[in-house]
Amino acid sequence: MTTYSNTRIGRITEVRPGQFSATLDEDSDGNLPMITVGSQQIPVGQPGSYVAITQGNTRVLAMVSAMVEKPGGDVSERLTSRTSSKQRTVSLIPLGEISTGGLFENGVKNYPVVGAELHAVSEDDIKSIFVKFRAQGYSVGTLSNDSSLDVCLDPAVLFGRHCAILGQSGAGKSWTVTNLLQRAVKVMPRAHIILLDLHGEYAWKDRDGKQHYAFHENTVRHIDARELEMPYWLMTFEELVDLFIDRTDDNASVQIAFLRDSVHDLRNKANKELDIGTLSVDSPVYFSLDSLYEYFDDANKMTTNFGKDKGALAGQFDQFLMRLESRMNDTRYDFMLRPKHRTSSDSLSGLLRDFVGLGEPKRPITVIDLSTVPFDVRPTVSAQIGRLAFEFNYWNPQYRDFPLLLVCEEAHAYIPRDNDPRYEGTRKSMQRIAKEGRKYGVGLTVVSQRPNELSETVLAQCSTFICLRLTNPDDQAYVRNLVPEAERDLIDILASLGRGEALAMGQAAPLPTRVQLYRPDPVPNSSDVDFYQQWISGPEDLDVDDIVDRWRRQDRLKSFS
Repeated sequence: MTTYSNTRIGRITEVRPGQFSATLDEDSDGNLPMITVGSQQIPVGQPGSYVAITQGNTRVLAMVSAMVEKPGGDVSERLTSRTSSKQRTVSLIPLGEISTGGLFENGVKNYPVVGAELHAVSEDDIKSIFVKFRAQGYSVGTLSNDSSLDVCLDPAVLFGRHCAILGQSGAGKSWTVTNLLQRAVKVMPRAHIILLDLHGEYAWKDRDGKQHYAFHENTVRHIDARELEMPYWLMTFEELVDLFIDRTDDNASVQIAFLRDSVHDLRNKANKELDIGTLSVDSPVYFSLDSLYEYFDDANKMTTNFGKDKGALAGQFDQFLMRLESRMNDTRYDFMLRPKHRTSSDSLSGLLRDFVGLGEPKRPITVIDLSTVPFDVRPTVSAQIGRLAFEFNYWNPQYRDFPLLLVCEEAHAYIPRDNDPRYEGTRKSMQRIAKEGRKYGVGLTVVSQRPNELSETVLAQCSTFICLRLTNPDDQAYVRNLVPEAERDLIDILASLGRGEALAMGQAAPLPTRVQLYRPDPVPNSSDVDFYQQWISGPEDLDVDDIVDRWRRQDRLKSFS
């Protein structure tokens, strides 16, 4: 195979606004050459590699998205030729321009024309592209096709303008989250990160009861959502409706109206000493849940005409009272409906300090473990945490000096795309952060294996996408419609990504980049169960009584791995 000393590998044959085509050069034997650039030998036409189109003073950087081979020449030439005449064509996605000074700028203003030369890109060219972010020191991985070059992202944009981490199950989402946050607190030790952990992957106990973390112990604080206590009285009216009212009930509209009046009245009666004046139905102040039950019970039994006739609301709250009483008697909901510590309005400050990392001990990462919370109430708790993060900085006069990041694992489970009434409060809360959060220093990172099921409003506000392997056509199509038009053809690459490999696109990356993410240290508790090994050497018996006891108590944490 011939080695070329120059870097030309072909010529442009077609130019469109979002895609170029080029025919590759061949050696005398009809084979593709290896190009020597500096000390490197670069294979020509490799999908995912970078190339430069040069014409005069214009240098356009592009990525190879596909290569096609077809017979070259006319029929008579192919019949008389002793060697096989082939034409190899590559499809290119234009990424930006390299200035005469060697600096890369996103977007193409000066398009090349047919006949422009196609060149391999040197290591120095690639380094010049990433130089503007390298000074910040936030390196998350290496180029997939060149492990000697590290990939640096802009952390201000990545976390401040919202980010989506998308990939199918097993692609490495938890490792990606852990890697990004580990390196964030290393570079930025005064970070304030709230991580919603739905499956106990970032803090867990082994069989001996020893606590483990996916982060170094001096950077993380783990809080069981039950111990944190997210009391009912902190909920907005919308969240209370989601928790207590079945919107499909024929009497739902009457129940909602009466709930609004009752909660507003109870909040004002219980907090006269605050000397605030009239409180709203959403004010974060204590009120008695037992008193709320009594309000509904009295109205449901009310009679007129000295007990001869039923009142206007009699019998309309049967379902509400059953639902409320059921929740109040279920011990799984005690952390929310029967708090032990958050029993007065003045306990709010301590709660806020805990979940933004200012409690004792102070830590940049707060992992809120929701794996112990009943599945059906996780959306409500998640919405409450998100809303509190937003409200905290909304009312914080130093919000510019104290930015917060909320990381939502399995976001599609409680921020769905469809209009399921069960998640209305959660969806509104998270969408508000997505639309308004960056104005008040509240960033949002959503993590999902099913982007097609995740709120389009939330995803549309994300400025950066870190996409791991996605093979589902519906998910690929959904992501394709969300990213900038010039980068949509890159989505086809997602099906071929390896584990821990990602395509970083958007404002936090200098250009769409195929990156091999660093392995986190320590790693999260998200590894697949090894069926092969466990079916060879796994336990011969189990303590089924202990399993039954955990089930009855609804407690998975005690010495659990």
